[in-house]
Parts: sequence; structure tokens; C-alpha cells
Amino acid sequence: MNKVLCLMLALAAVVSCKQPEDTEQALDLSNLDPTVSPGEDFYRYATGGWMASHPLKPEYARFGTFNELMENNENRLRTLFENLGKSSPVPGSEAQKIDDLYKMGLDSVRLASEGAAPLERVLAEIDAISDSRSFAETVARMHASAESPFFTAYVGADMTDSDVNVLYISQSGLGMGDRDYYIEESNSALKEGYRQYLSRIFSLAGIENPDTAATEVLALEDAMAKISWSSVERRDVLKAYNPVSAKDLKSSCRNFDFGAWFRELGMQEPDKLIVEQPSYLAGLDSLLGSTDTGILKKYLAARFISEYSTLLGEDFYDADFDFFKKQMAGVKEKQPRWKRSLDVASSMLPEAVGKLYVQSYFPQESKDAMLKMIADIRTALGEHIDSLAWMSDSTKMVAKEKLEAIVVKVGYPDKWKDYSSLIVNPTLSYMENVRNIRKWDMADNFSRLEKPVDKTEWLMSPQTVNAYYNPTTNEICFPAAILQPPFFNPEADDAVNYGAIGVVISHEMTHGFDDQGRHFDKDGNMTDWWKPEDEETFRKLTDVLVAQFDSVYVLPGLRANGALCLGENIADQGGLRVAYTALQNSFAGNRPADIDGFTAEQRFYLSYATVWAMNIRDEEKARLTKLDVHSLGENRVNVTLRNLQTFFDAFGIKEGDKMYRPEEERVVIW
Repeated sequence: MNKVLCLMLALAAVVSCKQPEDTEQALDLSNLDPTVSPGEDFYRYATGGWMASHPLKPEYARFGTFNELMENNENRLRTLFENLGKSSPVPGSEAQKIDDLYKMGLDSVRLASEGAAPLERVLAEIDAISDSRSFAETVARMHASAESPFFTAYVGADMTDSDVNVLYISQSGLGMGDRDYYIEESNSALKEGYRQYLSRIFSLAGIENPDTAATEVLALEDAMAKISWSSVERRDVLKAYNPVSAKDLKSSCRNFDFGAWFRELGMQEPDKLIVEQPSYLAGLDSLLGSTDTGILKKYLAARFISEYSTLLGEDFYDADFDFFKKQMAGVKEKQPRWKRSLDVASSMLPEAVGKLYVQSYFPQESKDAMLKMIADIRTALGEHIDSLAWMSDSTKMVAKEKLEAIVVKVGYPDKWKDYSSLIVNPTLSYMENVRNIRKWDMADNFSRLEKPVDKTEWLMSPQTVNAYYNPTTNEICFPAAILQPPFFNPEADDAVNYGAIGVVISHEMTHGFDDQGRHFDKDGNMTDWWKPEDEETFRKLTDVLVAQFDSVYVLPGLRANGALCLGENIADQGGLRVAYTALQNSFAGNRPADIDGFTAEQRFYLSYATVWAMNIRDEEKARLTKLDVHSLGENRVNVTLRNLQTFFDAFGIKEGDKMYRPEEERVVIW
């Protein structure tokens, strides 16, 4: 299973040794708010100017410095796509597939004229369900199209034998995404909004008695939510690893025909598969047995229509936007159609688009600079492990072995995905083409069952603005798109670069040793390589970090969730500390001169804060706090920095300042 740990922000810069006269614009001082003291609110001090000059655009629920990078990326891709259309791509080529898919998304007249017609065939299949076998077969066909009614199924590396692929079954199927939306009484308005959304798409699709059907589907999802694991429980990789045989799975689920499900998928029943939330699956089986078939069919119809509502006419898109974007996230305005179409083409044909992208926009010098900096960060993290007072020498030794074994991927894959067997047919609807691509992807995924893991594969495309750590391959990956302005700056001084991309690199490395990553060894196998006393100390330290974030209010009456965000908060702190050490190492005894009146240490921390500059709507704060394993940007800065003495020293922060945290209340892990 790929428990990929992502930064959720593409950040980049390059280490250089420029003189002050070359670097005076590397840190934009207009981003600061000098009316705020760094000891009072460092986030506002470092980013207040940027926030004031970048009011939130109506099409965004949040907009930060990384969104500037993403917008630049979108414009680059748009240019590439439009040039494809001018060159009459060869039929069957990757260029033809990208061009046709992009143009179909732009054709609003055709989408409007087709209406709900693209949905009709599958809705008829759902309506024809007559018994447990046909029900399981229909669910299987939906799973084969990357739709996730009731549960999701996928093939990934076995967490205890990471060289071999195994089937995973995991809870899924809630239209609002998280069980808390259904369980918490404070979400009654959202639940009613969701019910109205279901009624609206049912009506557009021609479903009889849409309001009654919506009420019935919501009641079923309410029941599913009650048996679902929480987001925090799902982060526990040990509890999520529950191997069973297909035979045992079939015998334990009396109301879902897994035999028919396997046959419809064309999948040989495996001797071993992993059920991630066994109590959910048991509860689901009981729920299926007690629910009227008519309601189950309406639920499948809801999940299917909702999956593709943004790929149909504007009436369907508006229904999706009004609930998921406007009500849930506070967005005021729809994205322009070209952005929507571009995002679909890029996500459906990721490496075909990625190949075009790197040919045009990724210089080899960027990769070389990243590899150099990664090596320096690896050295610094090794120094941190050596100096840990709370960890025994035997555990340190294994940790160092894992660190040295981390695989590095930068830019783009050495071998591109082969799309020659994939057909994009412009005579079919936009929705049908996207569904066919998803089928093609899932067929490829399921074909890997019980075969060796391809560890050269990339889990993100080169044009993705992000970075990740994958524990089952023990790898860090930095796609090409992160190495561009506004964060990639070959003219920047080392302090600014270490505060941006340096923290990103060490953040991803630290994921290998966070509360999830620490359970995996250097080969990516889940195993216990810690001495018990080290594990106990680690847990006590992380409990302090959880409590620090739990004490923070993100909105009146709503606190941050320290347990949900623990892995990312560990990586943020480790990323800062290790990158700071690497910066100090880079001086080699020769401290750089101040620039614009700021020391190197101050510029390091200002650069880090600038990364998280963001304006965000209250609705989005609430949504992310419930769903996202990352803390909000303001807390990634202020809460994290309050544990670091080097930060206090850099800005002269002392007892009595709001940013100051007494030494006995601080926690340092890596």
C-alpha cells in the first residue's frame, strides 16, 4: 500500500553562492508587514504584506504563494495544449489523445446538447440489478472504473513484503468525504445542502422522485458513516494491516457476493489481501443485508452521477459547484472552462502531458542543483540522528541505514508510461472518454496483483506542484514543476534557498521517521526496528506536539487536530531543524554578510514563512481542519517555530513575547 506522504505544496529554490549584490531581490521585503512585531505574530510579520497585496480571488477557497506557481504552470500547459491543436497531431499519438480530450472539455455546446445521455447506459445497468450477484457485478464494474461505492479496491506494495503487490480493500463511498460531516450535529446545514445536491442531480439525470431518493441515500450514508473509522484511526498503519484470504473474505461477508465481484473483475482470488478497516467491512455487510435493494440502487446511481457531474453540461457542473465548492469551501466563482479542461487532461494523461512539460520547461541544471542539495540535507539529518539524546545507539544505527538507503527521484521518470493501447475517441462523450481512461488505469493497476513492485514508477506527474515520500519504497520525489519561479531562484542566497526547498527536502526525508514512516525499514517493509524504550520516548514527545496543536483555535469554537496532522507536523519541525543545520554547514566557517539588514538566520526563517503565505476562507479552514493531514499554513509557521531556540535567537524573541514558548514546554523530536 502506498501511504504517500505529501508536502501539499511545491516549493523550490537552488543552492547558490551568490554575493549580496546579486541577491537583494531574492527575498521580497514587500511581503513583510513591519507594523507587526516578529515576537507577536511571526506569520503576520513575514507574510502580512503579501496577503494584503493578494486579495483572495473569487474562484479560490484559498490562494497562496504556491497558487501563484500553479497558475504559472497552468498557463504553460495551456500554451502547450493550444500548440498541439495547431499542429494536426498524428491519430493514435499521445499528442492526439491530449488534444482531443482537452478540446472535448472546452466544447460547452456539445456538452449541453448531450445532457444526461452519457449517464444512461450505466444507470440502466444499475436499475437492472435484481439479485446479490448482479449487485456485486455492478459494484465491481464501478470499481474497475475507479469509482468507489461502499469501499475502494486497489493493488499496491505489501507493507510487510514491499517487493510484491497485494490487493487492498478500504472503506469509502461517503459523498461528503468524511464521516464527521454526517455524525456531528453542527453539520446539519451541510447535510441538508448535500441532500439538496443529490436531489438536484437525480432530477437532472431523470431519476424518479428525486427528493425522496436523495433522502433515502443520505440515510444510507448516515449509517455508513457510523461504522466508518475516523481520519485519525485511518492513519494507524499497524491497525490498517489486516491480511485475509479471498476464501475467508467471502465466508465473512454473507451479504456481498465477493465471488461474483472477483469474477467480474477478471481477478484470480488471491491467497492474501489486506482489509484496512475490518470492522467497517463487517458493519457494511450487515448494512447491505438490512437495506432495501431499491435504496442500494439509488445509492449507486448517486455515486455514479456525482463522480462525473463536472464532465457533463453546465447544469450538472453548477450543482456540483454550488455544494462542494460554494457551500463547503466558500468559493464565490467557477473556474474558467479552459482551466477545468486542462486539469482533466493533465490528470487523466499525466505522463503524456509530463513528457511535453519537461521537454519545454525543465533544464538539467535544475536537477543537478537539487541532487547536490539533497546530498547536503541527507548529511545534516544524519548529524541530527547521531546527536539525539533520547534515542539509543542501536536504534540510531538502523535509522542511519534507512537514511542512507532513501531513493531520490527528481524531475521526471527515467521510463515513461506507454499510452499506445489507450484510445481517446472524440465520437464518444467527454464523460465516456474519461471513464474509459480510468478503466484503462485500473486494469493496469489490477494486472499487477501478486507481481513484483515496479519501484521505478512515479506516483506524481512531472507537472504536479508537490513532493512526496513513499514508505514502501523508501523514496523521496520532487517533480519538475516545483523547480520554477516564484520559488526556484538561481540568484537567491543560500539562506533563502535552505528556508524554502531545503526545508521541503528535509521535510520529505523526515517523513521516513515520523509516526507512520518509522514503522518501515530501509527496504520499505513494515517491521519493528526500534528498541521499546526508544519507541516509548518517541510517543511521549509526539504527545506533546499533538497537544500543542490541539490547543490552537483555527476558528471560533474549532480547534486544530494535532493527532490528524501529527505526521506532517513532525516533518515540518524536522524539516526546519535539519535544513537550518545544513545552512550552517554550508557556511564552512565563513558567515555571509547581512542582506537588506537581515542576517542569514533571519532570512532562512522569513523564507520558510513566505512559503506558507496564504489568504483562505473560513469555510475552507473548517473543511481542511476536518479532512487534511496538514496543518493550516499559519500554524505550520507559528506553532512549529515556537519550539525552536534558533528562531528565538534569530529575532531576539524572549519571555513575555507572544511567540515565546518556555523551554520546559517545548518539544524537539528530530
